[in-house]
Amino acid sequence: MEGVTLAQLKAFVAAAEARSFTAAGRRLSTSQATVSEHVGRLEESLNALLFVRHRAGLVLTPAAEELLPHARTALGAVEAGTESVRFLSSLQGGVSTFGVLRYAAYYDLSDLAVRFHHRYPGVRIRMVGLHSGFVAASVREGVIEAGLVVLPVDVEGLTVKPLARDEVVLASATRPADAGPVAVEELAGQPLVLYDAYAGWLDPTRRQLQERALRLGVELDATIEVELAETAVQLVAAGAGSSVFARALTMSASFPANVRSFSFDPPLYDTIALVTRRNAYLSPATLRFARMAEAAILNTFRARLDDSWRIPSPAEGPGAAPAQSSGGPLRPGGGPP
Repeated sequence: MEGVTLAQLKAFVAAAEARSFTAAGRRLSTSQATVSEHVGRLEESLNALLFVRHRAGLVLTPAAEELLPHARTALGAVEAGTESVRFLSSLQGGVSTFGVLRYAAYYDLSDLAVRFHHRYPGVRIRMVGLHSGFVAASVREGVIEAGLVVLPVDVEGLTVKPLARDEVVLASATRPADAGPVAVEELAGQPLVLYDAYAGWLDPTRRQLQERALRLGVELDATIEVELAETAVQLVAAGAGSSVFARALTMSASFPANVRSFSFDPPLYDTIALVTRRNAYLSPATLRFARMAEAAILNTFRARLDDSWRIPSPAEGPGAAPAQSSGGPLRPGGGPP
């Protein structure tokens, strides 16, 4: 389609919908001759006939039928992108719908809505954050436009942009400090205090543990299940059992001094990712909110002294990169460029 212009596509779509060059001209506030000229040049560029004139109006050829949905998509994308750029310059209205992590407070996300509101007071905000599976499903179903999740979750119909990974560690008040890394087999049969009771074993962290245990032929079960990670921390500190947490939580100032953390062997990671609905356009407000959330996540990890949080490439070893990684940088419209 070398040489095809937006004016030609607009004339073609208007003529195809109105079945008349004259009516298309009125719709586009131009003349019948201009529409006819644009369509003629488009036909030359494509080397294909698009319309057959009939007493009842224009009849679309097979080439026109094939071109029409693509032309509409192209015009819609240009219109949406133009509107997004205009709207981003002001952001005086609209709605941002976004899903956040359960661990939001430990990744500098707890005041994200406040910071966004101070910057864009005219934008309405709707945030959800029950658990990663719920956030992913809400994005897929169009309830919210975008969100942060921990992988693995069901990503069918979603574009996934991995941002960073956080090591998952065993937390215990009774395991000896010099016991070394933890093998998953060690967790079988010992008391476990697990959070995200609503999600259960669909929770991404639990799911990784369970899959590793099943490969080794052992079973894991929870002695105590609670909804909040903070409640699990208190129970671990009281000696009720061991639990697993992202490293960010164990680095917080409120983490109990008597609870020690241990790496797994091999190391286990939560991968934090931004998800959007595949081929969907983000509203300007949600696009800006998503960029602020992404920046907060990356700034949190960059403050650490090592680079273990960076997402490795698949070439760096088996299991190094998340299996559910796809997508790319956000653009107006939300998907990868």
